[in-house]
Amino acid sequence: MLGAAAVALLCAVPMTAMASERVVGHKGTTVVHTESVKENSGTTKNVNIKERIKAILNSQNKPAKKPWVKPSNVMHELPMVSKDEGGTLLFSDSPEYVEQNGILYQDTVSGDVRVLYYHLNNTSEPKKIAVVLENKYEGTNVIHITRGGSGAPSANYMKVGKAVQMQYFGQPMDQKIVLGEGVAKLLQEDMNTILLQPGQLVSGMYDFYADHPVKVSVLMLDAYGDPVTESRNLPILPKDAMRLRGTYTGMNRVMTSAREYHPETDGIMYFPLADDKRDKYREGIDATDGSAVKDEGNYGIVYRIQVPTAGDCKVQYYLCPLGGVYAGAVRMKYGEIGPDMLPTPQGQIYFGDNTPTETQEQEELREKGIVVLTKSAELADLGVYRADKSVWIEYSPPGASNLPVSIIMVPVQ
Repeated sequence: MLGAAAVALLCAVPMTAMASERVVGHKGTTVVHTESVKENSGTTKNVNIKERIKAILNSQNKPAKKPWVKPSNVMHELPMVSKDEGGTLLFSDSPEYVEQNGILYQDTVSGDVRVLYYHLNNTSEPKKIAVVLENKYEGTNVIHITRGGSGAPSANYMKVGKAVQMQYFGQPMDQKIVLGEGVAKLLQEDMNTILLQPGQLVSGMYDFYADHPVKVSVLMLDAYGDPVTESRNLPILPKDAMRLRGTYTGMNRVMTSAREYHPETDGIMYFPLADDKRDKYREGIDATDGSAVKDEGNYGIVYRIQVPTAGDCKVQYYLCPLGGVYAGAVRMKYGEIGPDMLPTPQGQIYFGDNTPTETQEQEELREKGIVVLTKSAELADLGVYRADKSVWIEYSPPGASNLPVSIIMVPVQ
């Protein structure tokens, strides 16, 4: 085993492109314990998902603290391979701080589509953020909404980002929008009634299938304006310096390990997500001006992750934020059990604010795939599972959170 001076601590330089907010005075925690899919599966289906999400977001409970592994455990990187597939991602986050009415992003798409929007009202008046779908087909066009979620407007950006993910991963949707020739409608009807007060953020992520071409417009408008009318009249706003908007082909990333994981012999292993080194950021096109863009953080990309495992022991899975404050959710499936949504973390809105800044030496060693799991690491417990059955993790970088993150696997005797 390498000495502490020869390995990197589990931490990283903060990386985020979306607005984030830190709550002053929060103490953080070392381990945020979450029930496994097996333990959850018998209760989640009997609880209304909206009530569950509300309870989680409003919870004042402090997660239990208890030792989980011995300090200074050396872990090695598990090589991963990935491929991008699926439909089209439309990402709208520029301008993020919106100072006037206008079209925030717009493109015409068909087939499988995901739209992610993330915008803050930076004016002095209440506003609405809406997504309008306009039929560009010479005939009837049917839109099938299959998944989605949105966060209620708030100045607590972490709470908004987490709410989106808990709804999106919580349960499927089954909605249908029928568009006649030349007709436009809202993606969700309540977008015409939800108001953003000055300084508030709103975000949402929805998956749908369009039988034929449909123009998707994300816009900000006055509180009493009509979204459909304004989607045809308002100008397209210029993007801000972050340039976080665009159209990306292949909205899902399928990831698996390059080899089987044997917990008894491999020990503690990990792999990073959304670091733009091992896991590259997606590149696309801003359809409003044709310029090349990069999704700095892979926001809106849904990862479907499987690490083939073998052996007789169990494996403990953790999610560890490397860049700082973090709040999201994942979906876990264990064999025939699940899938179930797990908040990350559970018991509080966010964690990761106690992540120490790494030294240059630690960063260099991390680049070589050698890291030490220390007491300072903040972890979300994703459950304990037997190694002889497959575990699937569905993950997407949450809005307002810092990146990258690591998924850690620890053998359990």
